[in-house]
Amino acid sequence: MNRILLIDDDTGLSELLTQLLELEGFEVHQAFDGAQGLAKATQADYDLILLDVMLPKLSGFEVLKGIRQQKQTPVLMLTARGDEIDRVIGLEIGADDYLPKPFNDRELIARIRAILRRATIRDNSQIAETSNNDTLQLGDLRLDPARQEAYCNEQLIILTATEFSLLFNLVSRAGELVTKESLSESVLGKKLMPFDRSLDMHLSNLRKKLPERQDARARVKTLRGKGYIWIP
Repeated sequence: MNRILLIDDDTGLSELLTQLLELEGFEVHQAFDGAQGLAKATQADYDLILLDVMLPKLSGFEVLKGIRQQKQTPVLMLTARGDEIDRVIGLEIGADDYLPKPFNDRELIARIRAILRRATIRDNSQIAETSNNDTLQLGDLRLDPARQEAYCNEQLIILTATEFSLLFNLVSRAGELVTKESLSESVLGKKLMPFDRSLDMHLSNLRKKLPERQDARARVKTLRGKGYIWIP
């Protein structure tokens, strides 16, 4: 049973979400302010964290920063509808995805299941591209899809499940144009929507974490409005 930590100061909404998630087979733990949420998130293991942006004591952004300093637990941020800056900041800090309030129950469950598939590799579509769960080697990069670990010059790179999934999709199709539409569905588990910058932000985070190549060439090329090409 997947364990979810719900951090939201709206007690009424938290109770409703807890009932919904428990009906879907999840084990739910609650926190009602940022300080309590950060303590629970870092002191115990969860499969996913639902994190509201607006929280007392510590904001959702501060909680996310604290989590990312210690753990790579998948985080789905709950943001105010239409507040684009909150979504961008959340993704920059390391959120796996965001969902604007108010949201549809089915949409929430779908997003949660998509993130959990990436984190636990229950969707084996990526692994099928390698034989017997072999690692994927390209230049100075080595990717282990079974463990969801990435190495550059044999040094482990700490990535979120979403960042690893994005990296694996690009590296396994090196030299090809990978469209944003296909990446959104395979990596984020959702159709690409107009003005959705999620992929761009995840790629930006990925670029920051990967060391420069010895030949000083860019690792990935962005074709505006189309997608990305990983440079072999």
